[in-house]
Amino acid sequence: MESLIKWFVSLLPKKLQDIYYKYEEKWLYLVFGALTTLVSIVTKLVIFYAVPGNPKWENTVGVVVSWICAVTFAFFTNKKYVFKNETKTKAEFFKVFVSFYGARGATLLMEWLIFFVCCDLLDISQTIITFASQVIIFIANYLLSKLFVFKNNKEDQRV
Repeated sequence: MESLIKWFVSLLPKKLQDIYYKYEEKWLYLVFGALTTLVSIVTKLVIFYAVPGNPKWENTVGVVVSWICAVTFAFFTNKKYVFKNETKTKAEFFKVFVSFYGARGATLLMEWLIFFVCCDLLDISQTIITFASQVIIFIANYLLSKLFVFKNNKEDQRV
């Protein structure tokens, strides 16, 4: 994957390559974050359209299942490609894994509350809230990952 990314960047004009490498982490987060968002949206919408009617439990199940799929995808891509976090022992890996899922648990609660208020109480379309909530979740996830999960040294603690 890294060689594919480097190959694609090499096709860009020199000025764009310089911009990419200057902000590489943010660009990679944007790409893999978009893919994570796609995983989240697709899994949620599949559940919303697969369940007949509109039972109250549907929003919770959709949010939780899509969260599990998206967070699992995000963990491995963020760890390897975005934040380039290397763990040498199982204990280190487990610590990063637990802190990542813990941080994402905060955004799961945030997303569930958004759906509860907007869909269950205000009766706003699930599809609209699915897309709108992703912007808030995307930003919150980057900040939590950058500041608390994948911090490697003092320089990495800057956003």
